[in-house]
Amino acid sequence: MLRHYYVSDDLDELEIVERELEAEGFTEPQIHVLSLDDCHVEQHHLHEVESLLKQNVIRGGEIGAGVGVIVAMLALGLPYMMGWTDGAAGWLPFIFLSVLSFGFCIWEGGFIGFQKPNVHFVRFQELLIKGKHILFVDVDPVQEHNFGMIMKSHPNVEPICCGSGSPHWVVSCQDAYNRVVKGAP
Repeated sequence: MLRHYYVSDDLDELEIVERELEAEGFTEPQIHVLSLDDCHVEQHHLHEVESLLKQNVIRGGEIGAGVGVIVAMLALGLPYMMGWTDGAAGWLPFIFLSVLSFGFCIWEGGFIGFQKPNVHFVRFQELLIKGKHILFVDVDPVQEHNFGMIMKSHPNVEPICCGSGSPHWVVSCQDAYNRVVKGAP
């Protein structure tokens, strides 16, 4: 999927665009609005970017996991090389230490990432600070024509860039999940 990014300062216009996209078959996981004004985005019933995803928590946790693997390997390898695992306690304390070290590194990485904006959204920080709103839409190649026609009818929503979007299977899984949640009692 290709992700198209647009900028606008009018949430009413973005609400109209979102309704038109949904009428053409675009689903909720394909459409998002990034804004610093979460209250007004919610009032307009737009699909906002979750607060957690505005931060770099996921990437920080991934980096922490990488560091955690190295630390956990050291917590197991060093005692083995030093012969400490031959004692009465054996491997148990070192396995416990490696699991705790791995978990701590993931937690710390996520915590550090929580303090930074998402790497995918850093380039929009200046626009967001100026009160603009970023609409981004993940578009399948078969939806490209309809998407282009809808966006041409909204000249106040300006294109700013394109990039790679969520994989198709991720969007399909999110759609299936949303159908199950909406159909549940």
